[in-house]
Amino acid sequence: MDYSKITNELFIGTTPSSGDFDVLRRLGVRLVINMRAVRGRPPSNAEPRVEYLRLRTFDSPLLPIPTGALIRGTRRALEVIGRGGKVYAHCSRGRHRSVAMAAAILIAQGMEPGAAMELLKERREVADPDAAYIQSRILEFARRWKRG
Repeated sequence: MDYSKITNELFIGTTPSSGDFDVLRRLGVRLVINMRAVRGRPPSNAEPRVEYLRLRTFDSPLLPIPTGALIRGTRRALEVIGRGGKVYAHCSRGRHRSVAMAAAILIAQGMEPGAAMELLKERREVADPDAAYIQSRILEFARRWKRG
């Protein structure tokens, strides 16, 4: 698992294997958001518990990430963070879909979209929020989130 710490409560990266959930637990992660179309391996029931949210999305300009999926993931992430937990968002390579999800969470926490995208690029070298089909989803999320 290749991951990056974005903030004290937010991590992004690649798909974790079953053994990686022990690492995530030690980091304080209490929610894993799977942004892949494939099912992935949910965590075991070991304590402390890690919630698993699968938001089936594709990394393709032809099938953009649904804004509703970003909203759903963000709401769940804010609940977990509000209880003192941390969040790990992943996709295949930790470049696009997980970055969009992380940007959405940062925006919901009060960060401006441009600042969120810059922070992601700064903290995760392979992050590519500037890809047109990812950036458009981040900006659309920001518009919809602001409207409530």
